[in-house]
Amino acid sequence: MPIRAATEADLDDICRLITDLADYEHLRHEVVFDKDEVRRHLFGPQPAAHVVIAETTDEPPQTAGFALYYTTFSTFLGRPGIWLEDLFVRPEHRGHGYGLGLLQHLRTLTEARIEWSVLDWNEPSIRFYRALGAEPVEGWTRYRWLPGPRPAS
Repeated sequence: MPIRAATEADLDDICRLITDLADYEHLRHEVVFDKDEVRRHLFGPQPAAHVVIAETTDEPPQTAGFALYYTTFSTFLGRPGIWLEDLFVRPEHRGHGYGLGLLQHLRTLTEARIEWSVLDWNEPSIRFYRALGAEPVEGWTRYRWLPGPRPAS
């Protein structure tokens, strides 16, 4: 199955995939991105993240899914790794190896670890990740700090 780096020509499809993912995760209300901002951050002179696309072998090929990731650095390992921000395969293409293909592609990009988070209710994805041999990271809690007023000291 073809897995390739996304190009700027894929921007509309990437934006649709992000929206489809948000629908699947019941988070559509959080989708507020500006397409030009996404373009700049993915395809500008200093990309903040990267996208790989899984395509079908149909003619013309269809986008089956995508992975959006960025490089991290482990101070303990002393090496860069990958944070998988989003992995999404369209429902009609699930069960055909596209998710595995995308993850295997990412594995070729780093010798260190690949990490991601998964919603605790998303049992199909949790089963898929466990079948790969991935394990939850025990003892860590994820935090998020949004812009806005800071507490008084």
